[in-house]
Amino acid sequence: MGAQDGPTLITSVQRAFRLLEAVSAHENGAPAKQLARETALPLATAYHLLRTLVHDGYLRKLDDGGFVLGDRVSFVNTAGRTQTQLNRVRPALTALRDELSAAAYLTFYEDGEIRVAEIVDGPRTPRVDLWVGFEDAGHATALGKCVLRELDEEGRRDYLSRHHLPDLTPRTITSLPELLRRLDASPMAPAVTDLEEYAIGTVCVAVPVYRGDAFGSLGVSLPAERRNRLQDVRERLLPIASRVSRSLSLTI
Repeated sequence: MGAQDGPTLITSVQRAFRLLEAVSAHENGAPAKQLARETALPLATAYHLLRTLVHDGYLRKLDDGGFVLGDRVSFVNTAGRTQTQLNRVRPALTALRDELSAAAYLTFYEDGEIRVAEIVDGPRTPRVDLWVGFEDAGHATALGKCVLRELDEEGRRDYLSRHHLPDLTPRTITSLPELLRRLDASPMAPAVTDLEEYAIGTVCVAVPVYRGDAFGSLGVSLPAERRNRLQDVRERLLPIASRVSRSLSLTI
């Protein structure tokens, strides 16, 4: 085989990564000339790549001319940690799906919103049709209501002041006082249910999970005809949620 059969490498990308590595070694920043010297790059090439990395947010140029890592690197690093955490808990979600014959969901409360982090489903365990995003349906889903139940009074007030309670099905709770009453008086606490409030024909149950100081919810969706199994599902969810919380809280 000839050399042309090997992988095609883009030199400019490799050089940009070398510059990022060099910058990361200088906590207080380093000037372009020093970075060019450390990476064995022509100064003009280093300047061009540094300007590009600053423009895209991967580097930041200080007033003294030095370069430090930018906010975009922190974002990528955080996303990488999240992916690692999800890789840790995905087997537990898969086992939950297979044991209960139900699609499994994991959400987190981030930046004031309830966001779906992972869904594990299959041909025989389809996910519920997410026809309305979870950001706008926290009052109607077990996963969302579980998060709302965990919020303190101020957190709930803030969330609910920014989100209306749209009528998604005839069973959706659209009265704020009634929603709050049911959150505080859930008969399956700490589990919360959705009894066809988000989608007719589907019921759900969710329990809280924790990731350090942050939190979210773990739940499953079932056909409405399996509603009489929700208490059994709750009993299986609780120990799995504890295991997921431990995995999420491990230091990477």
